Amino acid sequence: MVKSKTVFVCSECGNESTKWLGKCPACNSWNTFYEQKIIDTKTSKLKNNEAKLNIPQKLNSYQAKETVRTSTGFGELDRVLGGGLVKGSLVLLRRRTRNWKVNSYFTNL
Repeated sequence: MVKSKTVFVCSECGNESTKWLGKCPACNSWNTFYEQKIIDTKTSKLKNNEAKLNIPQKLNSYQAKETVRTSTGFGELDRVLGGGLVKGSLVLLRRRTRNWKVNSYFTNL
């Protein structure tokens, strides 16, 4: 997909702006901005690199892989989490008190 974007560039100092300005804020020159179109040809990395990996599979043919888990130090929490925290995972803990509080822990081990 080709996208075009318009930027305005100062001919004196090269300062870029998304809109036309009468006076350049960088070099204080008057009427030096000109319009320049930038064509951006981005392609999805998913389409190019990982399209072959995203093939649907039947659930009974899926085999789970072991993940490295880090213990939290709380036996019951480790049991609920399946043995501990997984690197890069997000765990939402909630406790009921007089005031409801939600604690979230992002693990980046």
